[in-house]
Amino acid sequence: MSKLPPMSAIRAFEAAARHQSFTRAAEELGMTQAAVSYQIRLLEDRIGAPLFVRLPRHVELTSRGRQLAPAVTEAFEALRIAFAGIENAVRTVLSITTLTTFASNWLIARLGRFQQLHPNIAVQIEVSQQIVDFAHDDFDIGIRSGTGDWPGLEAHRLFPNQFTPVCSPDLIRGMELREPSDLLKLPILTPSDPWWRDWFTAAGVKDIDLSDRPDNSLGAQQFEGMAAMAGQGVAMINPFFFPADLAAGRLVQPFDLVVEADRSYWLVYPKARKRSPKIQAFRDWVLSEIAGDVETTAPRVNRAEA
Repeated sequence: MSKLPPMSAIRAFEAAARHQSFTRAAEELGMTQAAVSYQIRLLEDRIGAPLFVRLPRHVELTSRGRQLAPAVTEAFEALRIAFAGIENAVRTVLSITTLTTFASNWLIARLGRFQQLHPNIAVQIEVSQQIVDFAHDDFDIGIRSGTGDWPGLEAHRLFPNQFTPVCSPDLIRGMELREPSDLLKLPILTPSDPWWRDWFTAAGVKDIDLSDRPDNSLGAQQFEGMAAMAGQGVAMINPFFFPADLAAGRLVQPFDLVVEADRSYWLVYPKARKRSPKIQAFRDWVLSEIAGDVETTAPRVNRAEA
């Protein structure tokens, strides 16, 4: 396969053929007329035939030039369309990677409000427990759980990772739960979750051993909350994700103790893209929504440090 001529020479030819003028081509390309003439001469030398007839006030394509021009113009138009499509997508499509429960129990129900405020921004969501590499993965924003220390990323704290046991009211109907250790009489969902040990320790129940229980891990708080509502056992969840279920009585909190972990939920994005209008719009909207939720739900729980 033969090599293409230099792109600068092809660009100069395409513009000159379209305008029938080296001067107007130079103005479009931000070059001098002499530079355009030089680039076209390089192309003619490469091909071995003249592409233009030089007249006193304009230029005309030769037969070889007329043969070449449509294909070159079509190729450049295809490039223009391709770049325009990419630029439009970058401006108007917001790609978010998020955790399962944040997406299902918080984001999706509120997303319509963001789209009403910003109807020209299309939101695409991918749910993953993995931490993506923004340098290689095509995402604009991420929702993560951690300490907020990720090199190269702007990180905005959303809310703390709190946890407390919950269950269906039917599961404990007729039972008397006087102290936290009474929960050990009930089925425990995901007993390998370290939050169980931390919560019992904060409640004054030391050295619990749940290793002899079936380790039925459901993979996400969303599913554990659903299993608890179905009466399958006691789940350890962040009450921030289940305010409606707690308020409606679908879930009950047997003890007031809510333990706060050393990790929080964060909104993150690359520092290099912090001035992107779509990222700024989503960031400001999420922080505003979170502020309203925290103000509403914070007084309902008691916190204790793990």
